[in-house]
Formats: sequence, C-alpha cells, structure tokens
Amino acid sequence: MKYLDEFRDPDLAKRLFDEIHAITTRHWALMEVCGGQTHSIIRNGIDKLLPDKIELIHGPGCPVCVTPLEVIDKALAIAAHPNVIFCSFGDMLRVPGSGQDLFSIKSQGGDVRIVYSPLDAVKLARENPSKEVVFFGIGFETTAPANAMAVFQAKQQGLMNFSMLVSHVLVPPAIEAIMASPTNRVQAFLAAGHVCSVMGYWEYEPIAERYHVPIVVTGFEPLDVLEGIRRTVMQLEAGRAEVENAYPRAVQRQGNIPAQTILKQVFEVGERKWRGIGNIPNSGWHLRGEFRQFDAAAKFAVEDIQTQESPLCHSGEVLQGLIKPNQCPAFGKECTPRKPLGATMVSNEGACAAYYQYGRFVSLESITS
Repeated sequence: MKYLDEFRDPDLAKRLFDEIHAITTRHWALMEVCGGQTHSIIRNGIDKLLPDKIELIHGPGCPVCVTPLEVIDKALAIAAHPNVIFCSFGDMLRVPGSGQDLFSIKSQGGDVRIVYSPLDAVKLARENPSKEVVFFGIGFETTAPANAMAVFQAKQQGLMNFSMLVSHVLVPPAIEAIMASPTNRVQAFLAAGHVCSVMGYWEYEPIAERYHVPIVVTGFEPLDVLEGIRRTVMQLEAGRAEVENAYPRAVQRQGNIPAQTILKQVFEVGERKWRGIGNIPNSGWHLRGEFRQFDAAAKFAVEDIQTQESPLCHSGEVLQGLIKPNQCPAFGKECTPRKPLGATMVSNEGACAAYYQYGRFVSLESITS
C-alpha cells in the first residue's frame, strides 16, 4: 500500500484543496476525459470539496461507454456463430446490445471467453485450428498497441482463423469535437494519463493553441486529480492556455515510440462513430489493407448492422457532458447496474455506474427547484 498511500495523503490533499480555494475567483468548467478519473473524483468526493465556482464535467472517457450500440450487436451476432470462440475483456460482457449481452450468448451455448490479453486470443487460435477465434478490440490509445501486436503476430504465424472486431477511438479528435460544438461549456481539460503514456501529449498542443483551452495531463489517484485541477485553475485564472504534464512519473511528451510504431504498422486513422455522440472524423483506428483479412466484421458479414438507442437512455448527453448521470430520468429506476439501458451504467469506468455505486441519486437541480 506504500505507493498508493503516497498519492492519497489526506494532509497533502487538504493543502491542495486550500490552494485551489484560494486561487479560484471565477466560475470554471473543467472536463475530465477519463472514466477512471471520474470514478476517483466521485468515490473520494473531490467534486463536493472543491469551490462552488468549479464545475467538473464528466467527458466521453470510458472506452466501453463510447462503443456504438451496433458494434455490440455485431459482437453478439459473431459470438452466436457455432464455430466461433469469442474473446473479450470482462468489462464488455454485460454491456447491453439491442436485446441481450455477451453473457446471454454464453448462457445460450455460445463459446464466449474472458481473456486478459489479446495475445491470449492469438494463442487460442493457434491451439484451435478448426475454430474461428475472434477478439473484441475496443478502447482508446491505451489498449490499442497490444491489439495491434495481436493482429501482427497472427499474420506472422499464418493464423487465418484469428480475427478482430475493431472499435478503437482516439482522444484528441473527441476533444476537438467537444470544443467545436455549439453547446460546449468546457473551458479546460484534464487529459488521461494512461493515454498520454502511450501517445505522449504533443498532439494536444495545437488543440490548446487553436481553442485557447488549458489541457493538463493527469493521473488517477486523488492527489493526481487535485494537482491537475490546481494547475488547470491556475492557468484559467492567469488567462493562459497551455499543455502541462502533471503526471511525469508515467508520461513523457513524445510518448512510447515503439507502441506508436506498431500502431502505425497495423492501423490507419479514419472516421469512427461514438455511442451517443455520432461520427467524428479521424477519431478511430481501422485495420490497414494488408491486415484486412483479420477484420471480423468483414469476415462474418456484419458490417451493415445498424441499431437504434433506447429512447429512455440519455447516455449520449452524459458522455458529452451536457447532463450529470442523476439528471437522466431513467437513472436508478429503469436503468440500474443489474438492468442497464446503456454502457455508462455497467462499465467500470462509466459515469452513471460511478454515480450509482457511490449514492449520487439526487441531482442538484432537484434539491434547489
């Protein structure tokens, strides 16, 4: 616990809170991009201890949550094939599709397996040559290098019974889309430290300059988040708009060059649809032409699946930071972790799940109205 306690020191946290209170003179709206940061904020009550003038807006920082509903339905269609071993990280198994989830497919006899690395799926393909092994490749830049390596190794080993259902998204284009939106209220960003550990933070510098918005790379422990907020407020109060690295123990400006190299070898950048948000140009990775034979959507002819969100679910507005989870009429009623309407309620990084788990059932508006 030594290294965890180091970043949860209550005395240091109090000093950071005191400094944030002392320097805050105006209302500021900050968005944390990462769902892990959202859970740290809600779990530790950080938002409740900040000055009233500081509003934390929860952004589209949960990769499970922004995976489009039709991609989930594609996964369900593939997993239902009798000759398929469908592999996924555990956080995707309870994400609802249009009518069921991967656990339902498994209970109906589908061979759905939780793996801890995409390379586990490559191994399964090698050990089961008569089966089609499919890995569900979702996430931000953090998980993408390992997924790229899995496809690269499958090609090297000639494992044509391996394929990947790819739904990777990129953070910088999402930040640009938020800033360009006519409904935008965000004045600064806490950037996700794990994403920047892979990609660096040089990509954020043109965004900070173009939109005059501070971006501070931040970790996930309480003191990491508080230091990120402190630096962000200092910039806003001074009228500065720069990229700062408040997570130097894990992040360098240039990022992880070998990881970026394998990404460029296997993937190319293109348009990607985000759940609840819509299409964002240049915001996703797709398999390059020389690796297209490993594209599960094409192999199983599920590319044309299109679906509609439940009208009761307001997760799109939550993901855009337009409402808090407990402002959704279905929150805690029609939508719970046991019966989720959307991924934001079931994912370990979902904002709705954080509000439900830590008892945030009443919105500020309902108290004051």
